[in-house]
Amino acid sequence: MAAAEPYASNPSLPAAKPSFWTVERRDSLAGFLFIAPQLVGIIIFVMVPLGLVFWYSLHEWNVLANTFTYTGAQNYAQLLSDPSLPSVLGSTAIFSAGLVVFNMSLALLLAVLLNQKLAGITIFRTLFFSPVVVSLVAWTIVWSFLLQKNGGINGVLMMFGLEGPNWLRQPTTAMISVIAVQVFKNVGLNMILFLAALQGVPNELYEAARIDGAPRFKQFRRITLPLISPTVLLTSIITIVGSLQVFAQIAVLTQGGPGLSTTVLVYYLYQQAFQFHFFGYGSTLSILLFMIVAVLTFAQWQLRKRVVFYEN
Repeated sequence: MAAAEPYASNPSLPAAKPSFWTVERRDSLAGFLFIAPQLVGIIIFVMVPLGLVFWYSLHEWNVLANTFTYTGAQNYAQLLSDPSLPSVLGSTAIFSAGLVVFNMSLALLLAVLLNQKLAGITIFRTLFFSPVVVSLVAWTIVWSFLLQKNGGINGVLMMFGLEGPNWLRQPTTAMISVIAVQVFKNVGLNMILFLAALQGVPNELYEAARIDGAPRFKQFRRITLPLISPTVLLTSIITIVGSLQVFAQIAVLTQGGPGLSTTVLVYYLYQQAFQFHFFGYGSTLSILLFMIVAVLTFAQWQLRKRVVFYEN
């Protein structure tokens, strides 16, 4: 009896269709489902409002008269001819530059000093970080009393025979006061970030530098700064963007005064939109603020190729 021939598929039968849900497509779907909540949030709370702000900037919206009139580029023409805008942008630049320089310098100094293995050092770290978790409005109100003509700061100065100025009623001292209040409020956050970066620097590098006779400052410049440069980039972006969005401190301490000396762009935007009810022009100022933040962030991100050291 002849052996049975092995089974052979019939070429006349149609080939089986491949399954639509391949492994690659299932993995892609899982990835999209994971990012969907964040993506939906960005669309609803970022992209849509940004589009509406641009749409409002092309109109004049008077909520009191209940009118919404298309004006085209009229608000942008007003932006270019606004006599107050140069002073506002100048105040914004001074505030941002002062905040970034003093905040990051003080934060790095505190991080270096607190990066020591000493008894009780955790208490000092907590003390310097505690203002970060304090309510911003409460913190600002307390400082508004301290900076009055007869407030606590001048009271301390009088103990040494010095007469302090009315800090919040003179242009120069008002800007210095606002910067100082903001620096003391948020310096602890950057300090913690720098402290975490410093603790990630290998001790072997410092030991090798000490053996070679390198002084402390040279160790800091050649070892510490390059290795913590990614954190420096991160904190600089956070601090600059935050400085351009400051509002509560100005509103509580100086209301933008005296004159326009402390009127930063966000507070000027608030005045135009919610005090004078020029919502169309306020939206135009919002577009200007968005462009400034985007340009500065992009410039810093491009700068990383030159100043940021990434360990291989």
